[in-house]
Amino acid sequence: MNQKDIRLDLLRKIELNPEYTQRKLSQEMGVSLGKVNYCMKKLTEKGWVKLTNFTHNPNKINYMYILTPSGIEEKSRLTFYFLKRKIIEYKILKREINELKLESEEMFNENLK
Repeated sequence: MNQKDIRLDLLRKIELNPEYTQRKLSQEMGVSLGKVNYCMKKLTEKGWVKLTNFTHNPNKINYMYILTPSGIEEKSRLTFYFLKRKIIEYKILKREINELKLESEEMFNENLK
């Protein structure tokens, strides 16, 4: 998972559930807690995520991560480039599969002779 993919995954997960803890994000994403902590600090520094404290909330939620308008814009931009990259990867993989199919069909036909 590259840095942009981690950033996109964090922004998507936070948007869906602002109450995620860094530990829970780490477990769901399969990356270290330190990595999530580092990335969250960077997202906050860039102004894409805001950390809000709710210690006086009767539900005892300590904090929530909120996507800022610029965070939503960044998530959209990252999503666009992620999809663009995945479409290219899909086309390459599809071409390789077709080549392997042809190759295996040729080998099969040769063996029948």
